[in-house]
Amino acid sequence: MANQAKFKNTKFSVGDTVKVSQIIKEADKERSQIFEGVVIKIRGEQENKSFIVRKIASAGVAVERIWPLASPWIKTIEVVKHGKVRRAKLYYLRTRISKRASRVKEDIKKRKAMEEEGKKAKKNKKEVIKSPKSPKKPVKKKS
Repeated sequence: MANQAKFKNTKFSVGDTVKVSQIIKEADKERSQIFEGVVIKIRGEQENKSFIVRKIASAGVAVERIWPLASPWIKTIEVVKHGKVRRAKLYYLRTRISKRASRVKEDIKKRKAMEEEGKKAKKNKKEVIKSPKSPKKPVKKKS
């Protein structure tokens, strides 16, 4: 049973709210479309892993999308909020109505850990950017 998945460097699990950026090809144009919702199911192993994301669209209509994790059409997956759940499959969300349909408690411990990782990454970037400045050459004035 798969409760967690990893796409590139992003780890997510069942109950997390994610933004999936998908590449859509229309004629000769390509564009990116974002689908944000709650992960209700992760299944499979290794290359056969897939996941289902559910969101509430306009007029309270629910939309579910299934993606294989190894799909070339997925550009990025961003975790918006870590959910705290006690089930491997969140099918009970299908019976809920309106706002309650996508409400999952947030896991505060995971959120704090992610914020600390973000701060460390920012510090590392600042250290890389800071470099000794080369001495300025004297500018010759034209007279």
